[in-house]
Amino acid sequence: MEEPDPSIRRAGITSCFKEMLHRDNQELVLILSGLWHIAMTHTDDPEYPSLGIFDLLSNLIMKGISDKDWLLRDQNIYVPYYAAHIIGSYTMNKAEFAEKAVESGVIPPLIKLLRGKLSWVEQRVAVRALGHLASYETTFKAVLAYEQEVVDSAMQIASTCLEVVYSQFIALNGMKRSKYQRDLLTRGIGRTELEDRKAEEWASQLQCWSLYLLNCFACKGRSLDLICRGEFLKDLCEMWGGLVNHSNPGGVGLIRILCYTKIGRERIADCKEVVQYLCNLSRSSDDWQYMGIDCLLLLLRDQNTRYQVIEIAIFCLIDLIELNNLGKARIHIGEAISRTLLQDHSKMIRSKFKDNPKVQEALDELWILKVEKGKRERLLTQEKVKEKRVLVDLIKQQAKSMFWAGHIEEAMLKYNEALEICPLRLRKDRMVIYSNRGQCHLLLGDADSAIRDTTRALCLSSPANNHCKSLWRRSQAYDMKGLSRESLMDCLMFVDGCMRSEKKRGKHAKIPHYAARMISKQMEAAWLFAGSRSRAMASCAEGGRF
Repeated sequence: MEEPDPSIRRAGITSCFKEMLHRDNQELVLILSGLWHIAMTHTDDPEYPSLGIFDLLSNLIMKGISDKDWLLRDQNIYVPYYAAHIIGSYTMNKAEFAEKAVESGVIPPLIKLLRGKLSWVEQRVAVRALGHLASYETTFKAVLAYEQEVVDSAMQIASTCLEVVYSQFIALNGMKRSKYQRDLLTRGIGRTELEDRKAEEWASQLQCWSLYLLNCFACKGRSLDLICRGEFLKDLCEMWGGLVNHSNPGGVGLIRILCYTKIGRERIADCKEVVQYLCNLSRSSDDWQYMGIDCLLLLLRDQNTRYQVIEIAIFCLIDLIELNNLGKARIHIGEAISRTLLQDHSKMIRSKFKDNPKVQEALDELWILKVEKGKRERLLTQEKVKEKRVLVDLIKQQAKSMFWAGHIEEAMLKYNEALEICPLRLRKDRMVIYSNRGQCHLLLGDADSAIRDTTRALCLSSPANNHCKSLWRRSQAYDMKGLSRESLMDCLMFVDGCMRSEKKRGKHAKIPHYAARMISKQMEAAWLFAGSRSRAMASCAEGGRF
């Protein structure tokens, strides 16, 4: 390694790679761990990929799979993991490295690991490496040769990996856990709490990387009939990039890719659970809110799926019509939603929704707000707007007095009156009215109406989703409906807003105790393994009865 002469050094490394396959002692793992470190820190260095490292790694994986006696000797059990990890690291950024890897025959051994020939730990690095190989035009064809097997395995892993990691690792006490998996997770540091945190992170990565591999096929229109199976689409709604993998959208990322295809839109429109999930995501403060909106708009713009979806989606999207921007890349979202919903408005009212008065009412409300009221208000003078603002303030004060006197329903009627009068351009005033009316709905136990009003308030805030009172109120409403993920995201945004506000005033930032309780509750409910734990406990309880 330290040889100054490049030609001698390269010859020595090539010879070493050839000899490593025949090593039968603990030095093999030490050398591989060193190569792993180099691959992680010098990902773009072409030296080792050009000297036959992929041939070595491919053969080592196959040896570990086919020769169990060898695998269990010394520390060879670590070999397939390190080998697959090195392949993934070198093929992450460079198409030419991926091409060399494919030429060296890495795909068959990686697929064997993907199928679970060893354990979930090796599956994690195998699916990562295959995802890189499938992401390049020049190597996708090589992965495509194993299309059925790869897609089936990736779908299976995405749907079941959390159950597998929970039952085969998390649910076991320290001594029963596989030692080599514990060492890989914590680099030998140990401690159950650290192992649990790393296992959660790795399980999330395993699921997200499986989805990425499926994305590579879906983007090219491959295996859509298989990926669009109803049960798998429902599973996708539970796959959350979430708090563990901040940069990964989880299942909604694949759902959005599918919405760009005809078969994807048709299958998703047939699945009410998926459409409802997209509605909940669209009315949340999740980083991937815009993806939920994108999916719904794609479904509504397709005349073959529009009328299946609109009966569910309109009651969510109508709350978002005054949403201006979601970051720099997503501007005038509310206008896009309004235009989509109001296509052929009068024709739709006459024919499509004769038997669904609620949809008709929602479309009428949208028409009045975006068209008729907008036209009337364009004629208002500044003086008239000021007069209306004074009147609105008076009615708000009346509503506030009624609210604090315990007359919640009367206060709500006053807020209705204030909204009727308040000009559309007075966004901040309307934000407060919607938020306060949402609090009335909350106290009356009407969670759906509370979500609707607080969402409208958050769309009017600047920037969007930045009104602390509305975030907390919607978090409570989502909690009432058992939507822990949505409640958690709103509560986290609420706490962040409170702390920023306190810092601006020069005060010591503290998390409100009631918000801390809510976060704790929802973190427990939205925990990555919450479903697996619940099913395991139910199974134990059922077994105990017999």
